[in-house]
Amino acid sequence: MKIQRKLLRFFSVPMLLIMLVSLGLTTSSWAIDLQAAKSQGLVGEQPNGYLGSVKGKPGKDVAALIEKINAARKTEYTKIAKRNDTQLGVVERLAGKKAIEKTPSGQYVRSASGTWVRK
Repeated sequence: MKIQRKLLRFFSVPMLLIMLVSLGLTTSSWAIDLQAAKSQGLVGEQPNGYLGSVKGKPGKDVAALIEKINAARKTEYTKIAKRNDTQLGVVERLAGKKAIEKTPSGQYVRSASGTWVRK
């Protein structure tokens, strides 16, 4: 808990959410973008801070989108963890929690038990 409080002191939740949204917007050149994939129920947010495929093995475009977004997120999470002298896992879990909280109704999130649920 001390680490999470320290992290929140140095990195505000709104800044984290802006970063997450901007990561999604950088994929506009892909055949499917993040918002479309979420709206179609193809991808969802997970407690670990990364996107996952809701319907098993994704198609090529969706797999590429997930890979690109998750790689960008990991890069940002790593920077945040180093900057705040905390573990990567703490940043990932905090980002996952916030992303799930901000997911709109009708989109999918992965529960702590590992099942996909529609919000």
